[in-house]
Amino acid sequence: MSVAKVIVDVPAQQTNKPFDYRIPASLINVIKPGMRVIVPFGPRKVQGFVVDIVTESQFPKLREIIELMDIEPILNEELLELADWLTDETLCYKISAFQVMLPPALKAKYEKKLQLKDRKKFPSLSKSIQPYFYEQDTIDWEDAANSGELSQFQKEVANGALEVRYIVKDRIKKKHVKMVAPALPAEGLLQRKEELSKRSNKQISVINYFLSHPKPIERQKILSTLSISSSVIKGLVEKGILYETMEEVYRDPYQDRTFERTSPLKLTDEQSIAIKPILQSINEQRHEVFLLYGVTGSGKTEVYLQTIQKVLQGGKEGIVLVPEISLTPQMVNRFKSRFGDEVAVLHSGLSVGEKYDEWRKIQRKEVRVAVGARSAIFAPFENLGIIIIDEEHETSYKQEDNPRYHARDVAIERAKNYSCPVILGSATPSLETFARAKKGVYHLLTLSKRMNEHNLPSVDIVDMREELREGNRSMFSRLLYNKIEDRLAKKEQTVLFLNKRGYSSFVMCRDCGYVVDCPNCDISLTYHRFNQQMKCHYCGFETIVPAVCPECSSEHIRYFGTGTQKVEEELGKIFPQARVIRMDIDTTSRKGSHEKLLNAFQEGKADILLGTQMIAKGLDFPNITLVGVLSADTMLHLPDFRSSEKTFQLLTQVSGRAGRHELPGEVVIQTYTPEHYSIILAGEQDFDQFYQKEMMIRKISGYPPFYYLALVTVSHEELMKVIDVTEKITKLLSSRLSNQAQILGPVASSIPRINNKYRYQCIVKYKKEPNLTATLKKILDYHQQESYSTGLQISIDKNPYIMM
Repeated sequence: MSVAKVIVDVPAQQTNKPFDYRIPASLINVIKPGMRVIVPFGPRKVQGFVVDIVTESQFPKLREIIELMDIEPILNEELLELADWLTDETLCYKISAFQVMLPPALKAKYEKKLQLKDRKKFPSLSKSIQPYFYEQDTIDWEDAANSGELSQFQKEVANGALEVRYIVKDRIKKKHVKMVAPALPAEGLLQRKEELSKRSNKQISVINYFLSHPKPIERQKILSTLSISSSVIKGLVEKGILYETMEEVYRDPYQDRTFERTSPLKLTDEQSIAIKPILQSINEQRHEVFLLYGVTGSGKTEVYLQTIQKVLQGGKEGIVLVPEISLTPQMVNRFKSRFGDEVAVLHSGLSVGEKYDEWRKIQRKEVRVAVGARSAIFAPFENLGIIIIDEEHETSYKQEDNPRYHARDVAIERAKNYSCPVILGSATPSLETFARAKKGVYHLLTLSKRMNEHNLPSVDIVDMREELREGNRSMFSRLLYNKIEDRLAKKEQTVLFLNKRGYSSFVMCRDCGYVVDCPNCDISLTYHRFNQQMKCHYCGFETIVPAVCPECSSEHIRYFGTGTQKVEEELGKIFPQARVIRMDIDTTSRKGSHEKLLNAFQEGKADILLGTQMIAKGLDFPNITLVGVLSADTMLHLPDFRSSEKTFQLLTQVSGRAGRHELPGEVVIQTYTPEHYSIILAGEQDFDQFYQKEMMIRKISGYPPFYYLALVTVSHEELMKVIDVTEKITKLLSSRLSNQAQILGPVASSIPRINNKYRYQCIVKYKKEPNLTATLKKILDYHQQESYSTGLQISIDKNPYIMM
C-alpha cells in the first residue's frame, strides 16, 4: 500500500500535523512530496500538501486522495524543510508556512454548494425551496444563505434530501493566445501565392510576411502589423496555407519596455577590496554573512551585479531583495539591463497572473535571478549561489502577520543549506546587524566614499520653533523657500519629503478641543482632501468631515497637522510656476503609476518631487540638487524604542538622494527638536557616532541587540476578558522562565482598541531562555479553543518590529 502524509489546508492546532491518505492505484509513483492534492476532510474536500510517501500506516482504514493538483512538486525538498524551521521559529501552523512560500494563484479557493441528492426526492422538498431546483441540481451556498429560507435548506440537509458539497477551485489561469503559422514550406507558399488572384492583395501581403518571418506569430500582432481583418487569416487557414493553434504564453509585466544591455563598470579601489572576500566565499562554496556598509552613492549595486555575474558563471542562481515596491523600477532596470531574460521580478505591484508566471519561470529553471520584495526570499531555486538583501535595515522585510518571519533570517537559513554567502547592504545598517558585524559574527565590508569621489551633500538643520517666533507660519522655512526658488531659476530639481499621506493629521475643534476619532479604534481619523473624507488607517472606517463640532456645535472645526496633499496645495500658491509630482499611497495605488511618475520626473517634466517614504530610497537622478525634509520629527516621538534609529536612517537615506552626480547637493532638514542626537548626526551623516550613542541607550534600557524580545498581544471585545487573560499569561511566563528574563506588563497597547477590540500586551526581554518557545506554544495551544468560541485573539511575535 502507498500512503501519502498530507498537511491539510485547515489552520488549527488539531490539524497541525500530517494526515494519512491512501494513494489511488492510478497515482502510485506519480504523487511526490511537495505536490498539492485534494483530499476528503470530514464532510469537506480541502487542498493539502504531500510532505512524505510511506508504505504503511498505523491506521487500519484510510480515505483515498481525490485528485492531484500538480504535475510536478511546487515545493522542493529544501523548501519543505524550510517550512519546518519557519513553523518552529515563528510559532505558526505548518500550512501557513507552505502558503507564504507560494504565489497567490496557488492558494486554493473554496466553493460551498448545496446539491439535490436524488431527483426523485424533488417532490418531497419543502415548497418554499423547490424553485431553486427546478432547472438544476446544485445551487451556491451564498444563494441559500441570502434566500431567507436557510432554516428550510438546513432541515432538508438533515433529512438527507440535500447534501453540502465543498469544491476546491484552483485559481491558476494560464494565459493562452491564438498563434498563426505557415502550414507549408517556403516553396509551397510561393506556389500558392502565384495561384491567388491579383485582387487578393491582403492575403498576398500575409504570405509575403511569412516568407520573411517563417516563425509562428500571435494572431493579434499580425493583424495590427499588417492592418488586416481576421477574415483574411481565416481565408488562408481554410485554403490550407496557414494554420492556427492556441499557445500558452507568460504575462510579462515588462514586455513593453526595452532594456539596453550594460557591461560591468570598472570597480573603484574600495569596491575591489570589498568584493574580494565575497568572491572567495563563492569559489570555496562557503556560507558567510557579509555586511556591505557603504555611504549613499558608494556603488553597492555594482558590487551586487558583479557578484551575481560570478555566481551565474558558476551555473548557480541568485536572489536579490529590495525593500517594497518603491525600489523596483530602477532596480529592475539595472538587473534586466545587465542580465536580460535571466531575471524574474516578484513584487506586490504585479497582478496575480503576472506573479504566477514570474514564479513559474523560476520553477521551470528558465531564469536564474529573482529580484523582488520580501516574499521573493522563497523563490523556488534549487541551486542558490548568493542571496543579497539591499537596504537591510528596512522594517518592511519583517512580515507583521502569520508567519511573522524576517526575510534576513530566512535568507541566512536558506544560504546555510546551499553553503553560499549572504550580502546585507546598507548605508545605515540596523543596530542588530552592525553589532553582529562588530563582534565578527558577520564579515564587515566598508565603502566610505561615493563612486565619483564627490562629497556628501551639505546639510542645514532649521529650528521651526525659531521660524514661528519670528512670524513665519508657513510650512516652509525661509531657508528652504529661498533654496527652492534658486533651484527653479537654475532649472534643477528638488525632492521634498514628508513622512505622512493625506491632507492633515486630524480634525479638531478650536473652541472645545474635540478631536474626531474613529468609532472602532482609539485613534484620530486622517483627513483626505481629494474626496473630502476622513479615514481610519487601521480599520478602514470612513466618514465625511462635520460642518460643526459634534460636542459644542462650534463652526471652528479645523484641520491640524500637515499631509502631502496640503503641501502640494501650498506649493501651488507660493510657487505657481513650479511643476509638482506628488507620490504617496493615494497617487501610486494604480498599477504602473509609480513608474510613470518617476519616469516623468527623470525626463524633467517636473521641478519638484513631493512624497512620503517611498521616495526616500533608491532614487538616482542626476538633476536632483536639493532635498527638503519638511518634518523630521514625525517618527521621533512614537512609543517605539527604535524611533531614534528609524528617524536617523530615514533622514540619512533621503539626504542621499541629492548631488549623486556632477552637480553638488544640499539638504534642508526642518524640525521642532533640532537638539536631538538622531537629527544632528543624520545631518552630519555620521552613522558610527550614532551607533555608539544609541547602543549606550539600548544597553541602559535593556533592548536589542543586548536583549531579545518577545511580544504577546491579546485582543477581545470585552475589556475585562483581555486584562484577565493577559494577567494569566504574564504569571505563566514568570513561573516558567528564569530570573534573568524580564517580563513587562500586562499593560494596554499603544493603540488600546482597534476595530472594536481591546488590546493588552506583555513583553519578555531575555538573553537565553531554552523554555521560552515551548511556553509560548503552550499559551497558543491552551487558548486556541477559546479563540474559536469567543473571538479571543492571541498573537505572539518573537522578534517584534512594531511595538504598537
